[in-house]
Amino acid sequence: MNIKIIGVGKLKEKYLKQGIAEYAKRLDSFCKLQIVEVTDEKAPEKLSDAEMIEVKRKEGERILAKIKAKEYVYALAIQGKQRASEQFAAEFDQLTTYGHSDITFVIGGSLGLSPEVLQRSDDQLSFGKLTLPHQLMRLVLIEQIYRAFMINEGSPYHK
Repeated sequence: MNIKIIGVGKLKEKYLKQGIAEYAKRLDSFCKLQIVEVTDEKAPEKLSDAEMIEVKRKEGERILAKIKAKEYVYALAIQGKQRASEQFAAEFDQLTTYGHSDITFVIGGSLGLSPEVLQRSDDQLSFGKLTLPHQLMRLVLIEQIYRAFMINEGSPYHK
């Protein structure tokens, strides 16, 4: 199985890099993990609606360029479907059972994802209504992916 995480912007914080590296190492025995960073669009602090749309469009183009046609895509979005870890693990297991061996997760930049990326996604995943930094979401996501494998394996990790 191939899992790709596409994130907007470069990860700078050492503690996040270390956490992600730890879970990436743990995932080695379950899948081939690829983390792809696309450049975030430089923008001033205060943006008009039109400028926000343009920033998301440009970042969206960069994201879409990293997604192949055969990949099953989860877009992380506040308006997406919330799931319990067990439900996510079961869905994850079903995807592989039905021939989806290339699964991609997309985390947008600080403004979110463009409509084009949301349209390309096969599913939208929400981790709740809380606003979290998109860099922190990478760590949260990779831990949940690892947790899904542990649940499906019957491991006590999830308890």
